[in-house]
Amino acid sequence: MSDVLEKSPAAAASESHTPSDQQLPQPPFDKAAEGRILRKLDFKVLPILWLLYLVCFVDRSNIGNAKIQGMDQELNLKGQKYNVAVFVFNIGYLIAGVPLSILFKKTGPKSLAIMMFCWGITVIGCGVTKSYGGLIVCRLLEGMAESAYVPGAAYLIGSYYKKDEFLKRYVVFFSAGICAGAFNGFLSSLLAKMDGVSGYRAWRWIFIIEGCITIAISILSFFFIVPFPEDCTFFDAEDKALLLARLKNDGGAVVHDPPSTKRILGFLKDWKIWAAVLIYLGGAENANSITSFQPTILKGIGYTSSGAQVRTIPVYLVAAVYSITLAYTAEYLRRRYLFCMIGFATIAVGLIVEIAQPHAAGVRYMGLFFMTAGAYLVMPLSVVWIAINVGKGYKRTVALGAIVCWGNAGAFIGTNVFLKSEEPKYHTGFSTGLGLACIGMVAATVMFVGTLLGNKQREARRKELPEVLDEGSVEDMGENHPDFRYSL
Repeated sequence: MSDVLEKSPAAAASESHTPSDQQLPQPPFDKAAEGRILRKLDFKVLPILWLLYLVCFVDRSNIGNAKIQGMDQELNLKGQKYNVAVFVFNIGYLIAGVPLSILFKKTGPKSLAIMMFCWGITVIGCGVTKSYGGLIVCRLLEGMAESAYVPGAAYLIGSYYKKDEFLKRYVVFFSAGICAGAFNGFLSSLLAKMDGVSGYRAWRWIFIIEGCITIAISILSFFFIVPFPEDCTFFDAEDKALLLARLKNDGGAVVHDPPSTKRILGFLKDWKIWAAVLIYLGGAENANSITSFQPTILKGIGYTSSGAQVRTIPVYLVAAVYSITLAYTAEYLRRRYLFCMIGFATIAVGLIVEIAQPHAAGVRYMGLFFMTAGAYLVMPLSVVWIAINVGKGYKRTVALGAIVCWGNAGAFIGTNVFLKSEEPKYHTGFSTGLGLACIGMVAATVMFVGTLLGNKQREARRKELPEVLDEGSVEDMGENHPDFRYSL
């Protein structure tokens, strides 16, 4: 049976502590009560996930800051060794992303805190390792431990909000990654002053201090991460019933039978997932390149190590404002495709500037603003776009795991085309990023046309069926139910 007719898992919960369908309020709902519920959700669900993602992003990107503080010299990172240390993180993503996303769905949201504790240990390991091999092992394990955090957080946010509320909340959550880029540059510039303390170079303190912060926050966060909606305890009975009712009214049915290998492989045959992976890839490759190489680029065009760290801050802050503003506009207009294309166009402007003006420091710095802003608009848009077009339940879990983990394969590409011999021009790297942005635009167009045609087919089929379909037929037809409509 299909798993993908739009509805929250809460809507289909059958546990005794959850109100039955007969007990749920019926539309139209009290707007004031809905507003009260949304305000409470925004306070309970988003802040802790935002904080954890900020820490997550700091931990994954601090290798770029550590490099220019002496890591490459002490660990003898000659040739492409640094690039390998960057992309091995994403091998961990590819290996563990989908399996851990499924485990998250089975064990519940508090597993996110456990994942965070584990990756905090690996970050400290990066700081105390004595060899290049140790760095590689720690980065691989860090990637595995982090791999399900973003898909899991996205699933949890989407389970509490309706389709037309999801993107606005997700882009706020995703902005933590952008703010982390700014915060990381500032924090790294401070930790650089610890160079020589206890006999450790500054780059080691970057990893050690940030890893300790991660572990401390993971322990505290365990008590603040909310459960799935059907198990939430922060609403009274009346408000919880309204929460579940509005989610149920937002779509159809979700099947809760345990996933099997056959079902998971069946989910992955959905062309929409692979189109979304390519869209995400077009943004993620450029975002990963910025994360890993921006300090090196800035240092290479004339700034000092500390100056390069500090100059990353405004790049990320501008990207945060740009992505949130345009994502809110996309949600208001309900035009995800249009704003994906705007995001890719913004990336392309930045890349063309980097390619055309390799010697103009100020112009190249401007290009980084465009690249970063566009990339951090495309990525959250693509995640939410696929999430609301495959429904909820295990199929959404698999789809989110696939797009985030396999879409991040862009790091493999980025780290192998940003060649040390071309530093700091990186002509091959920026040209490849431009090509992937173009592929992302094509994939977004395919997604738009495919879902548009799909909606027309559903409208035609709906005319041939009774006006009112009983609940059993809805569950039997799943995603093929003609009342289901793809979001454009």
